[in-house]
Amino acid sequence: MSGCSSETITTSESTISAPSTSPANSAAEHSSASSYSAEGPQQPTVSTQATQDSVQTPTVTEVGESSEENSANSSTTQQGSQVRPGTVTIVDPDTSTAKTEGAAAPAGSDEASEALRILNTLPVKGRAPKTGYSRAQFGDAWSDTDHNGCDTRNDILNRDLTAKQHKNSRGCVVISGVLNDPYTGKIINFLRGKDTSEQVQIDHVVALSDAWQSGAQEISAQERLQLANDPENLLAVDGPANQQKSDSDAATWLPANASFRCSYVARQIRVKAKYHLWVKPAEKEAMINVLTPCAGAAEAPAPKPVPDTPAPVVPASAPAPVPQVDAPPAQNPAPALAFQTCADARAAGYRNMHRGAPGYSEHLDRDGDGIACEAR
Repeated sequence: MSGCSSETITTSESTISAPSTSPANSAAEHSSASSYSAEGPQQPTVSTQATQDSVQTPTVTEVGESSEENSANSSTTQQGSQVRPGTVTIVDPDTSTAKTEGAAAPAGSDEASEALRILNTLPVKGRAPKTGYSRAQFGDAWSDTDHNGCDTRNDILNRDLTAKQHKNSRGCVVISGVLNDPYTGKIINFLRGKDTSEQVQIDHVVALSDAWQSGAQEISAQERLQLANDPENLLAVDGPANQQKSDSDAATWLPANASFRCSYVARQIRVKAKYHLWVKPAEKEAMINVLTPCAGAAEAPAPKPVPDTPAPVVPASAPAPVPQVDAPPAQNPAPALAFQTCADARAAGYRNMHRGAPGYSEHLDRDGDGIACEAR
């Protein structure tokens, strides 16, 4: 382009001269959780952790829990083609060759067995009132609690994304990368930007509202700050799935990716134990139902070896006569949990009941999607 100067962008393999552009006027970045100042007119130097033949240099915004910040538009060049900013590609995981080593791994049988053991040590109580809850009760959002010079949000993006590119050589602010989403199983090409950042959000595995209603009211403000920024309780995930989850517990929401459910529930249990939170009766039942099949392989006894030679046959003596006794009258089974209407279910604290879960009934599942009395 005539009249444009050039700047050097360094990657792990090569040095590429790219034309500098005049950025559009950008608004100060903001979110419901934290705020950031607008970028200056210079294009950032991009450093990457993945081996690539080309680079991306978008101007972008931060990823939030539910809403994202504004940013200026920019052009992105990759392998000689122009990529329009504002585009997030969701790739079929069965055909994608994207790296997935940054994704959260499914739970093994040992992890599930340990989670069941910890679960049985947690107090079981009803849901406490939500009175007094606000995000501010858990401190400033995305604080740098580990004092590494990078906020928690970008710490999690750096942990969970692969093929990352950064805003500058510090390696903190992630501007693009690849997420192997644990909640849906999809591969998401993430690009920070006004219209794209919300496609990847940072989820609190134990939602802060749920934590408040299960004991966080009783712990210190410093402990609540740690809970909100604890990497054990944070995952980079598909934005729409995070919005669907909202503040649900395991009784009312589980990831669509069934292979990740054991690991998801095991994380919730570890977090609740670490911060002295309790589980609700229906929540504990749902956790047991999820973890038991995963732990089964570890708990099944090994088969007994077959002897090489048969044991000698011992003549059996005549069996002693069995006294005849009257069978006790049949006991009526305990009535199953049932609701006539979704209003009755919600009044009892039940919603988003999955097929097979306590309280689920076909007549409550009006759209036949396997979830009754979905939250409105």
